Amino acid sequence: MASADVKGHDYHLVDPSPWPAVGATAAFVTTVGGVLYMHSMPYGTPVLLIGLLLVAYTMFMWWRDIIREAEHEGHHTPVVQLHLRYGMVLFIASEVMFFVAWFWAFFGAALFPNANIEHQWPPPGIQPFDPWHLPFLNTVILLASGTTVTWAHHALQHGDRKGLVQGLILTVLLGALFTCVQAYEYSHAAFGFKDGIYASTFFMATGFHGAHVLIGTIFLIVTLGRALKGHFTTTHHFGFEAAAWYWHFVDVVWLFLFFCIYVWGAGGAAPAGH
Repeated sequence: MASADVKGHDYHLVDPSPWPAVGATAAFVTTVGGVLYMHSMPYGTPVLLIGLLLVAYTMFMWWRDIIREAEHEGHHTPVVQLHLRYGMVLFIASEVMFFVAWFWAFFGAALFPNANIEHQWPPPGIQPFDPWHLPFLNTVILLASGTTVTWAHHALQHGDRKGLVQGLILTVLLGALFTCVQAYEYSHAAFGFKDGIYASTFFMATGFHGAHVLIGTIFLIVTLGRALKGHFTTTHHFGFEAAAWYWHFVDVVWLFLFFCIYVWGAGGAAPAGH
């Protein structure tokens, strides 16, 4: 008779965990705090901060448990890893839908400008950025970061831990540089957040992407820390793959943003500073 402790399948049946309930509570507290804060009601700020701290705590503890399941308990069998990849693909697909909404709003306003903006795009008074200045620099930075993360992946697949760490460090530095350049660009914009439909769609699309770059950079920093601890092997490194896929997704979205919003969306208007 087989022992009750022997697992007769490749699937991972998770142990009872407090983190789904804690995470749901944290999300609720954050939502309540956000509503109170936006309506300038009492206790809005502390409730919002408590909620955000609870969300961060839940994320840290839950992912810590998942790493333990993978690295120390052996639960991430090839079948489980395959399903994790399916989950990451579906997550990225859901992120694509977010950007579809922002592009839809931009093209809807740009292709059919109404009387409020004198049927012009960009609207009168808007000085768009020169796409071949800071936006092009950021394009080069992101494309270079896509190369370095691919180098890191290739090194990992061939057991080159030094190349893995060096590639990740360069990718993190390039991601941080992109964020700094975008912050500098925003600070020198010739239009503000409230300056009509062009400003709204521009900052929503590029700012949402900038948030993804920041999240992806944090993702890569965590991955770098795990690489330094020796968590990844040539055949068992889904955590790295998830970070690399996310980063490539961020790169591809930026190319669409650059060519659609910065280049095509600027139309024949004189860019800022010209």
